[in-house]
Amino acid sequence: MNLRGNVYLISAIAIIGGGLFGFDISSMSAILGTEQYKCYFNQGPNGPPFNNQECSGPTANVQGGITASMAGGSWLGALISGFVSDILGRKKSIMIGAICWIIGSTIVCASQNIGMLIVGRVINGFCVGICSAQVPVYISELAPPSKRGRLVGAQQWAITWGIMIMFYISFGCSFINGPAAFRIPWGLQMIPAIVLFFGMMPLPESPRWLARKDRWEEAHDVLALVHGYGNRNAPFVMSELADIREMCEFERNNADVSYLELFKSNMINRTHIGVFTQIWSQLTGMNTMMYYITYVFAMAGLQGNNLLVSSSIQYVINVIMTVPALIYVDRWGRRPTLLVGAALMATWLFANAGLLKSYGHYAGPNGVGDVPEASWTVSGPPSKAVIACSYLFVASYAPTWGPVSWVYPPELYPLRVRGKAVALATSANWAFNFALGYFVPPAFVNIQWKTYLVFGVFCVAMFVHVFFMFPETAGKSLEEVEELFTDPAGPKYVGTPAWKTHVATETAWARERGEFNSEKTAAFRHHERVGSESSKTETA
Repeated sequence: MNLRGNVYLISAIAIIGGGLFGFDISSMSAILGTEQYKCYFNQGPNGPPFNNQECSGPTANVQGGITASMAGGSWLGALISGFVSDILGRKKSIMIGAICWIIGSTIVCASQNIGMLIVGRVINGFCVGICSAQVPVYISELAPPSKRGRLVGAQQWAITWGIMIMFYISFGCSFINGPAAFRIPWGLQMIPAIVLFFGMMPLPESPRWLARKDRWEEAHDVLALVHGYGNRNAPFVMSELADIREMCEFERNNADVSYLELFKSNMINRTHIGVFTQIWSQLTGMNTMMYYITYVFAMAGLQGNNLLVSSSIQYVINVIMTVPALIYVDRWGRRPTLLVGAALMATWLFANAGLLKSYGHYAGPNGVGDVPEASWTVSGPPSKAVIACSYLFVASYAPTWGPVSWVYPPELYPLRVRGKAVALATSANWAFNFALGYFVPPAFVNIQWKTYLVFGVFCVAMFVHVFFMFPETAGKSLEEVEELFTDPAGPKYVGTPAWKTHVATETAWARERGEFNSEKTAAFRHHERVGSESSKTETA
């Protein structure tokens, strides 16, 4: 088989774009507490040139702006990516993102002042916004239905690897004297983007994007390369091509797409599901663990290098626990995975709130170790339980909402709006990422342990929302998902009720082996749905 057509290799290269997001998270969180960083960007009141005490670093508001500048750039990049992707293609939009990352990292690495650092991080964020929105679209339009969840979900795995690798690089470089302690890791993060740019060059473009541009021969060639081992007449290749042609013909008879179409009555349900998938992913509280875990562990009595190393364990857990989802998410389905994740995360969040309330106490206005955000302190066995629940929370997020929040949105939309719709959903992710970056520190100061209650309630809300509104898409072709939302037997503009949808991975495997043609598959899906509904009627 031609390596260019190996969907695993294609995904392995494309998801480097996700790894860049992970690199950016750790390149700031692991460095902002170091003496070298604080002294170089010092704004007082302590440290040179103000006095001979330990450097204060940037002020709290300025540091918040530095940290949030990446999310701000990502929000803009995600929104613009829809236009770029529809005009230039999925592949070229990812390559443009890689160029932006190289430029941004060069500026960040060479930063002479805070303004230069912020500009570089905004450009880096612009890349992350483009890649986080369009890499899932690119992979989902190339991958066969039975492997789509695994391949798109690998983006989350790349993010976790990026976080962990850059954290340990930054931790190691923190022992170097002078600005090189942060310039080296900021410079090294260019390397994955260079690999991404040159790695994307030989890869094929999305066949669905090519088809929409009326480049049918190229689309057929790509489908044969990726799904037919080069055989243009393979049954699954012909079935996919027929489905894409039928969808393109239907869409050609409809108005040209704009962002406004996503809010029309026939599309608003899907738009809200995709957007809320990304919003709920942020409101799980995972950012509390990733960005501010040092505050939580400081409240539990950890200090110094012990604090940093213990905090880094969550990154290792994140990497390891994402693997089961990559292997089984197409068997489990999207709905059960999201429901189980929400229930488990709510459990650990409420447990931490109860432990801190019952066994902890207020640490005073200056907090633990003169960190106001570490506003509550707990000791003894309950402190170890808080740490354990924090690790269990990460272990619950990693195989559930982490990967599925990237897998699910690209599956929901018809071809004509997919690029813009996923861009809109991803921009919601970055908007809430930006907001939570500012919310969590003052929340720890003002409402202390109740912060965990807030996120716990969000997890309960998302469980209910998923159960009633999020349909199952696992194993269905992207064209079959369209039929699910336009099912005339269901509520108008909703289609088949979410709780009546099922995993269809076994059907997808049969299609990919050439055992079902397009008509037989449609008949099989219809029979499966009707049988499910009649059995429920009999039970009632």
